Amino acid sequence: MKIAWIGTGVMGNPMARHLQSAGYNVSAYNRTFEKAKELEPLIKACHTIEECVNEADVIFSIVGYPKDVKEVYDEVFKHAKKSAILVDMTTSSPTLAKDLFIKAKSLGLHMIDAPVTGGDVGAINATLSIMAGGNHDVYQTILPLLQLMGKTITYMGEAGNGQHAKLANQVVIAGNIAAIAESLLYAKSKDLNLDSMLNVITGGSASSWQAQINGRKMINHDYAPGFFIKHFLKDLKLVMEEKQGLELEVVERVVRIFETLNEKGYSENGTQAIIEYYLQKMA
Repeated sequence: MKIAWIGTGVMGNPMARHLQSAGYNVSAYNRTFEKAKELEPLIKACHTIEECVNEADVIFSIVGYPKDVKEVYDEVFKHAKKSAILVDMTTSSPTLAKDLFIKAKSLGLHMIDAPVTGGDVGAINATLSIMAGGNHDVYQTILPLLQLMGKTITYMGEAGNGQHAKLANQVVIAGNIAAIAESLLYAKSKDLNLDSMLNVITGGSASSWQAQINGRKMINHDYAPGFFIKHFLKDLKLVMEEKQGLELEVVERVVRIFETLNEKGYSENGTQAIIEYYLQKMA
């Protein structure tokens, strides 16, 4: 089986490596060629999407924004061989995912939307949670590949449902990461030891992945991106586009916080930099 991988950034790089390590023939394309080149010699770096996908049985993508997804698949559709399976793992628009599914089907191709959660740590350790939408038989075909990259793989139903599931997941993260920042802010204002406070949080019912990973980074002012603010803001704005009259007050508040950080130049930082919003208001 030949696999094409499009998008070799913070997430895509280790995910592609897991497939290669399992013995698959993997080729990779990235808009910035040097990033794909980092995967050689074990994975072939390609200069064009056409070169990457034209012989592939399965084509994976994980890029930045819905517009990037559309641009990628406009090209993939031109060059993918008949019956190839296309798997977009970007967090993207559910509406776009449905449109791509329909377009792929009309061309004799198969399309699955399979966004992930778990950040760079999950990608590196192959412990991602992956949620998939599309034809169930096609999902079953690629399940062994998904299991090389993730620990929790869940079929969510028809095309677009993988994206809806990811957006619902991001709602939880929005509330959680803001609550952790506010908890540490409160503890700091009362002169509590923040290391001790984090032990309390992670040792009890308030514990979460965000607390365990990003809580420590907040305390250390370590804002290296496991997940970029600009991408999380994109995800939350997709939630707002899809909410169809729902009152999502937490999401609305967190969107405003991250928009402020984005405007202040934090877009390339990790989401844990949310603590800066509160610290700067305290100053």
